[in-house]
Amino acid sequence: MLSVILIVKNEALHIGSCLESVAWADEIIVLDSGSADETVAVCWQYTPHVYETDWPGFGVQKQRALEKARGDWVLSIDADEIVTPELRDEIERAIRSERYSGFEIPRLSRYCGKPMHHGGWWPDYVLRLFRREKGRFTESAVHERVLLQGETGRLKNPLLHNAFVDLDEVLHKVNSYSSLGARVLAQKGVRSSLSKAVLKAVWTFIRTYFIKASVLDGRHGFMLAVSNAEGTYYKYVKLLELQTRNPLQR
Repeated sequence: MLSVILIVKNEALHIGSCLESVAWADEIIVLDSGSADETVAVCWQYTPHVYETDWPGFGVQKQRALEKARGDWVLSIDADEIVTPELRDEIERAIRSERYSGFEIPRLSRYCGKPMHHGGWWPDYVLRLFRREKGRFTESAVHERVLLQGETGRLKNPLLHNAFVDLDEVLHKVNSYSSLGARVLAQKGVRSSLSKAVLKAVWTFIRTYFIKASVLDGRHGFMLAVSNAEGTYYKYVKLLELQTRNPLQR
């Protein structure tokens, strides 16, 4: 039995296509954290297992979803991801495996409509398919991951990820993730300064555009490198703000 788990909030733009792509699964678990659009209504069309909760952060929320699953295997996906028919076939073969406890799936992401093959975005292997009793999520507020007991295999067919539909979504996510990232760094006792924020941003651009070769993705590659740099800059500037408000963080 395969359970699909998702956490969502205001994902009406993507959620229908996502759920349609996994409608073949034995069970779909959705945790919503206060959507103000049609997200929940769309989810009810695909599964009776829709729950509304508070928002404790990505890691804790995904663990909550995992704990509601009943399948022997779990596929964790995001609302802006799609499982292709080819990946479905591969997943159905994989869960018959007796050797592996989980599988990493290559993720092909789109940036403002363009599939990105460089800049560290491909192949972006993510551990999303695993035996329920062998995995759990870290409690990280952002950039959570699965901790797995046992051996990990890899699938070949990609999970399609519509990461950023347009520049409005880029700016929204840069703002959201930089705020989350700043709070995580503050909790770890990391210190920031304006010069550190600038240098970190410049290095992020260089690493994305030149070292990881997003230059080969044309103008979208340049845009990706800039938005990555912006996210880093604002994360460290927001961390500086947190330190200013709370002298104990300085």
